[in-house]
Amino acid sequence: MQLIDEEGNNRGIVEIADAMEAAEDAGLDLVEISPNAQPPVCKITDLGKLKYQGQKKAAEARKKQKTIDIKEIKMRPNIDTHDYEVKMKAVRRFFDEGDKVKLTLRFRGREMAHLELGMQLLNRVREEVGEIAKVEAEPKLEGRQMMMVLAPK
Repeated sequence: MQLIDEEGNNRGIVEIADAMEAAEDAGLDLVEISPNAQPPVCKITDLGKLKYQGQKKAAEARKKQKTIDIKEIKMRPNIDTHDYEVKMKAVRRFFDEGDKVKLTLRFRGREMAHLELGMQLLNRVREEVGEIAKVEAEPKLEGRQMMMVLAPK
């Protein structure tokens, strides 16, 4: 096996017994760093310290990552212009925060006979946010609801 000592110096290829003895003399552990390499690489180090550093790196990586939420906006097919503008303002704010938006249109009663009004509304939303968002899931009808998912570009 390839051996790296506690200072990081490469000692070259040594027998396993010699490497174990060197680690014992140093009062540290013999840790296999890359088992798939030819020959395998081992390092003389403190195992507890190595695990602690790994945990710190993982915690730092988790701290830096951003979770993407899916925010839902509910509308009706015959929504008033002011209500529509208020909803669009919220959609733009969600995109600025980096979240995805799920637009849900609920049809009630005889509105089911005019599904084209819902498609027109969703296409209008798509055109308005076209430069800041992309369509992730095309509009589809599920029961009495039509849904579309938009993601920020």
